[in-house]
Amino acid sequence: MDRTADPCHDFFQFACGTYNKEHVIPEDRSSISTFEVLADHLQVTIKGLLEDPVVDVRDSNTTRKAKMFYSSCMNTSQIRLEGDRPLRRVLDELGGWPVLERGWQAPNTSLERLLGTMRSQYDQGVVLEMWVGPDDRNSSINIIQIDQMVLSLPSREYFVSDRYRRELDAYRSFMTEVAVLMGAEPLYAQAEMNRVLQLEIALSNASVPEADRQDTGAIYTRMPLHILTNSVPGFNWREYLQSLLHVPINGNEPVVVYSMPYIRAVGQVVMNTERRVIVNYIMWKLVKDTIQYMTPPYQKLLAKFRKVLLGIPSDRNRWNRCVEWTNKHFGMAVGALFIKKKFNHESKRTALEMIHTLREAFIELLEDNIWMDDATRAVAREKAMAMNEHIGYPEFLTRPAELDKEFQGIDVSNSSFLLNIFRMLKYKAQRNLSKLRKPVTKNKWSTEPPVVVVNAFYNPNKNDIVFPAGILQPLFYSQYFPKSLNYGGIGVVIGHEITHGFDDKGRQFDKNGNLKQWWDNATIQAFQKQTECIVKQYSSYRLEQIGRHVNGKMTRGENIADNGGLKQAFRAYRKWVTRNGEEDLLPGIDLTHDQLFFLNYAQIWCGSMRPEDAETKIMSSVHAPGPIRILGPLSNSEDFARSYRCPVGSRMNPSHKCTVW
Repeated sequence: MDRTADPCHDFFQFACGTYNKEHVIPEDRSSISTFEVLADHLQVTIKGLLEDPVVDVRDSNTTRKAKMFYSSCMNTSQIRLEGDRPLRRVLDELGGWPVLERGWQAPNTSLERLLGTMRSQYDQGVVLEMWVGPDDRNSSINIIQIDQMVLSLPSREYFVSDRYRRELDAYRSFMTEVAVLMGAEPLYAQAEMNRVLQLEIALSNASVPEADRQDTGAIYTRMPLHILTNSVPGFNWREYLQSLLHVPINGNEPVVVYSMPYIRAVGQVVMNTERRVIVNYIMWKLVKDTIQYMTPPYQKLLAKFRKVLLGIPSDRNRWNRCVEWTNKHFGMAVGALFIKKKFNHESKRTALEMIHTLREAFIELLEDNIWMDDATRAVAREKAMAMNEHIGYPEFLTRPAELDKEFQGIDVSNSSFLLNIFRMLKYKAQRNLSKLRKPVTKNKWSTEPPVVVVNAFYNPNKNDIVFPAGILQPLFYSQYFPKSLNYGGIGVVIGHEITHGFDDKGRQFDKNGNLKQWWDNATIQAFQKQTECIVKQYSSYRLEQIGRHVNGKMTRGENIADNGGLKQAFRAYRKWVTRNGEEDLLPGIDLTHDQLFFLNYAQIWCGSMRPEDAETKIMSSVHAPGPIRILGPLSNSEDFARSYRCPVGSRMNPSHKCTVW
């Protein structure tokens, strides 16, 4: 806290000023925040669990594999000895990387089959993204889904705007230097990779900005495969899909496309681009994503590029990265180790109780909502009551045989970390693709994301909220905290996720997780009017560090959830106080518990960023930066203004406030 700051003028400085002054951004980071500090503590815990002997009789086969994966990652002498040979073997099997061979000849394999192999064997979405998942309009069945690809830089603006010329030049140099390191002739590599970059610029120009993709109903297009083939005739869709799926595909196969303008444009780009350039790009995407796992010479090139892009002066410790990768690929196995030895199981019961109180608060706020008609309010109440919750971890983590069944078929090498990475990529891809023709199991906890992660989630297709074990820790929750802090921490997180079921995206899905219009037209218009207030408010916030405004349109859903979650959590806390009485004041702290509630909420977002990271977040993140996540919701809160006695018209208590839920 910075007691010299006026809480009614700048609550970010009041809550976080001292923290930010004392917490310098580490050399290996682009930012520092309370989220990241908690994640660091969890990383140390995971490190200890993974370094326990593999022969531990309490381990399941899957947790042993996780430990072996981590061990292979830490075996830097073997990684150096092996060098880049595993990657070279993969490139050769795929037909070669043209930039390395002046006399490269295109193999007989079609471009569609090559792209299918990249997706099915290496989990690479090149040119387009394709996956199998619940149909938004019928969430009980899995369907083929297609979208524009994820670009190599944070957003399309980095490719098309002169503002990011420095970052684009650094990317060009990175591409060329990696090719040279793998044996390409320098001048030839420069010319070839420049053509590859021009292709990615063309793809980025064809892509739709993320801010214009927030309305799921508007971008959802379902059609039989033969219609897609007629719409984009330059690409053999059936051959592409048949090459990566293990079931028969014909022209009547239903597919969902989320970016038809992009897909049409890409069809033209692919038709008009030389085969050599496209294959160079395909192989580059695989190489680029593999570099992070490779030997020091490659790591140095990556670090050089990341310094320009994110402002990070140095690499993280090897063990940090190995813990991160192990948790990413073996998240459930790491979760099984964590909950057995490090998790306070009482927090699971407490979190469930808090979810129930937060849901009650949301339903009460529905009744106070003057812009919603009674019929829609009743259906919204039904959706809130139908929302499923997953807390801490799935029960199968406590049963080794079931955990092993979930991850059967994965082989882990003691001697080749890069081989392990390629095996995990294939496993992940095949696991997803095998869902086609299988029903959706809505009550099952997904094996992604990890259990030991500082985050929480709402899934619109299942209408469920997920609170992994990793977030049930201080600052968010502790059994020793007063309730004011717990409600201001994990309580707001719970409210945030509940509100996602009713934000600009979530409100389009009914209680069964299906995309349909279940709101009255007049209510939809009223909702849009309320959310437009949020959009304008957040677009007015300027991040002084880089002189850029927040994109209120792109961050709308998260901003709605922040505001709604805060309001629900405070109401739930006051109901707890009504039932149980006021809590004793904390000694030495001249703040009421209502004030502590808002203080703890704000301190979740304490932190600072390097300018490059701030730029990246402003341009690509659906979340507003930390300072704005404090200033925005609190300045909209009547409860906050009363607690801190902020005069009407002060910065933190404006006379005009935005509210949705």
